[in-house]
Formats: sequence, structure tokens, C-alpha cells
Amino acid sequence: MISAGRVTVNGEIAALGRRVNVARDAVAVDGVRIGVFPGLVHYLLNKPRGVVTTADDPHGRPTVTQLVPDRPRVFPVGRLDADTEGLLLMTNDGELAQHLTHPSFGVEKEYLAQVEGVPGRAALRLLRNGVDLEDGPSAPAKVGVVGEARDGVLRIVVHEGRNRQVRRMCEAVGHPVRRLVRVRVGPIALRELEPGAWRVLSAKEVRLLEVAVKPGTSPLPSARPEEAASADRRSRRSARRQPPG
Repeated sequence: MISAGRVTVNGEIAALGRRVNVARDAVAVDGVRIGVFPGLVHYLLNKPRGVVTTADDPHGRPTVTQLVPDRPRVFPVGRLDADTEGLLLMTNDGELAQHLTHPSFGVEKEYLAQVEGVPGRAALRLLRNGVDLEDGPSAPAKVGVVGEARDGVLRIVVHEGRNRQVRRMCEAVGHPVRRLVRVRVGPIALRELEPGAWRVLSAKEVRLLEVAVKPGTSPLPSARPEEAASADRRSRRSARRQPPG
């Protein structure tokens, strides 16, 4: 890849034998920045219901970090509320985590939502066009009915990451969520993992995530792996505001 001119360092085409400083230099392949810090790990976890998305919980509830190896220390990429199940990425790759969660990159999150009642055309149209919420209107979402309409199961794809967003959207159109499962983040889908199980992402999957975050548009500075902890601190502050149970 270097000989073919596909690798750049700080925007310049790399030469064979060139050395880089992993704490300072920006290395990209085909224009997409890649993680070069040693010791980076990326896990995919099928989060069960009742587990909170934080490193520790003041109420003593089980946490997602208890379900994956404790070394090296990893942090959740974004959060799922305690009652929501499904795909959760966990990593010590701070830069990738920031890009995946920042709304400017528009990474899709796909959910299966079982709701109360049978959503009609008007409710589906509202979800697709955007719903007025207390913190502002939601962005347009991709929404479809799964199976028979009477089953009340919706496939909802959003690219924002607001707190309990899908639940609040469905409640706003008169169909509160009974069960919510996240099945995809960007190019990574949840397949063949039992609740509570995890696996290591392949190099190809990590590459797909790096491609999914649009290169060259980040409003954020480069992040070292330990900076992934900042997202967890935000999660812990939020968890303290939640009652147990």
C-alpha cells in the first residue's frame, strides 16, 4: 500500500521506511485516517436488558464493563439506557469513539422497536419527518414496519445520539416502546451473539468503521486512547441521575 502511494502521513504521501510518531502524526490509507496507537482493542457486545452503560454504577447495578475483559480498560462508545438491549461497541480507541458518537459524522444507528398499539400512516410519517421533543425536533429518520402491522414492530434508523431518543420519539407519536434493541451501528451489525456475549472486531470491521466516519470534517482534536474515558465520565454523571431499578 505504501509503494502504491495509498498511505499518507500528515497529508503527505508516505515513503517506505519512514518513521511516524503515533502520538502526533496523522496516518491515513486511501484518505481515511487510521488508528496507529499500540494496544488498541475494539469489542462488540450484545448488551442485555438491565445492564447500565458505564464503568461503575453508584446504585450497584451491573455494568457493561463487567461483561468484557478488564485489561486493557475499555469504554462504551455512546450509551444505551438500562432497558435497551443490543449492539454496543467498546474500545480504548478514543479518536474513533469520538467520531462515531459525534453527530457531525452522521453514523447511523438502527433499532428494532416493539411499541404499544399499531402505528398508522400519520405516526410513521411524523417519525420519518422529525418529531418535536423537549430538547428540539428530531432529525428525519428511516422508519419501516417489520412483519405484520398488528405486531407493532418498527425498524428505526437515526443518526443522532440524544438520550433515550428512539423511546421519546415513539412516545411523542402515541406509541410508547415496550422493547428496544439496537441491531446496527454504521456498517457493523449484531449477529449470532447471545445477550451478554462479546467478541473482538476483526481488522476489516475496524477499517469499515474508520471509513464510515467521514474523513476531513471532524470538529474535534485528535484523541489519544485514554481520552475515551471522557465519554464514560459523562455516562457516569448521567447514571447518577437515574434511580435504581
